[in-house]
Amino acid sequence: MDKKKVLIVDDDENIAELISLYLIKECFDTEVAHNGEKAIEMFKIYHPDIILLDIMLPGMDGYDVCREIRKISSVPIIMLSAKGEVFDKVLGLKIGADDYIIKPFDSNELVARVQAILRRVGDKEDVNAAVPEGEEVVEYEGLSVNITSYSVVYNGKQVEMPPKELELLHFMASRPNQVFTREQLLDKIWGYDYIGDTRTVDVHVKRIREKIKDENNWSIATVWGIGYKFEVK
Repeated sequence: MDKKKVLIVDDDENIAELISLYLIKECFDTEVAHNGEKAIEMFKIYHPDIILLDIMLPGMDGYDVCREIRKISSVPIIMLSAKGEVFDKVLGLKIGADDYIIKPFDSNELVARVQAILRRVGDKEDVNAAVPEGEEVVEYEGLSVNITSYSVVYNGKQVEMPPKELELLHFMASRPNQVFTREQLLDKIWGYDYIGDTRTVDVHVKRIREKIKDENNWSIATVWGIGYKFEVK
């Protein structure tokens, strides 16, 4: 079986080397970039399965790298930062990061996060390969969400969505009028081993709402004090 490839982007050579050693020990293949420009260049050559991306980089920072990669790929991205403020976490998620780890982190936790995200991506690929064409498409007036091809069409136009936004939308839209707590959505979309907080769900719902507006027959409704539902009238 081919080794999964991890691109490590960190300007601290010691930290990057340490992360690389952790991952190589767990049978991953790794490459390292020490700045944003090099990261973009290596991404196009190396084609990693996942990216570990430090926020504080010289020149092009991690946020800019994430934005650039999201224009061309939905590859999973875990952001790394010594900064623990809520603003940083929310911004990272808003621009398409899949997870966020605050330095210093435990090596076992880092490896577990990488394995968990790759496992979920792999599970979805296996499931999608076995699903008859069209079966994983949820359609409403003006909206089509296809989990097989990871595409969203809204009012006849293709809408770009990072994987987690699309998965969240598809999950709720395929269960109309069912109320989910933030904890349930976090568990279903990010997995029980995701160490995050419920604000993650709020950020993703907000981003979805910015891209698709409520229609007369359906809407993404907030159920105050509980969570969210895809409401069909």
